[in-house]
Amino acid sequence: MARHYALIPAAGTGSRMGDGLPKQYIELSGRPLLYYSIRRLCAHPQIQQVFVVLAQGDQRFARFDWREFDPKLEPLYCGGETRAGSVFNGLLAVRDTVAASDWVLVHDAARCCLGAAELSRLIVEVGDDATGGLLAVPVTDTLKRANREREVIHTEPRVNLWQAQTPQMFRYRLLLEALRATDHHTVTDEASAVESLGVKPKLVMGDTRNLKVTYPQDLAIAELILKTREPGNVGALR
Repeated sequence: MARHYALIPAAGTGSRMGDGLPKQYIELSGRPLLYYSIRRLCAHPQIQQVFVVLAQGDQRFARFDWREFDPKLEPLYCGGETRAGSVFNGLLAVRDTVAASDWVLVHDAARCCLGAAELSRLIVEVGDDATGGLLAVPVTDTLKRANREREVIHTEPRVNLWQAQTPQMFRYRLLLEALRATDHHTVTDEASAVESLGVKPKLVMGDTRNLKVTYPQDLAIAELILKTREPGNVGALR
């Protein structure tokens, strides 16, 4: 029977946040953003182990106390130049632990508001699907295509458009081979790498609260979401 593992690429610099600190270590209510992603995944009973892919030479991770997640959490100091590179390196690092048919759930380090319900929904609805799938939500806003001068040149039809989220869940061997065959500098998520093999990942309804912290203003939104989802467990933003 296939087992479930989680992998969090956390070797990036988070340059769009603008303060020089890698985004995964920016604190929200006294905890790094990475903590909330780890906690959600470690708490799920079907996930055997959570691997965090860190930059080589990362010295920040060890400054935090992660003992509450023992023995389920394992850091891997093998991050690549890109997100895809980090995921690929992480998959190679766990090849003696994870079987070819086991599931790997790749989740963003800064997508700190993942709910238990959508995580379980992903695992259940993907089930034994031959390819795998990902959390996503239908696009509701009107989309504009612009030129370099930020002038609108076209309104994009949003019918059947979905906004991808994470986790994205695929069989170990399929994901490894997909990333091996793609350019790590151009692929933006695991699903797009898998799609390049000619297969079709399944879309599983996510939740708009499962946002990815990308810009400074996202921190306040994330704090409010965490407070509503985990009342009493998230203190005031420091």
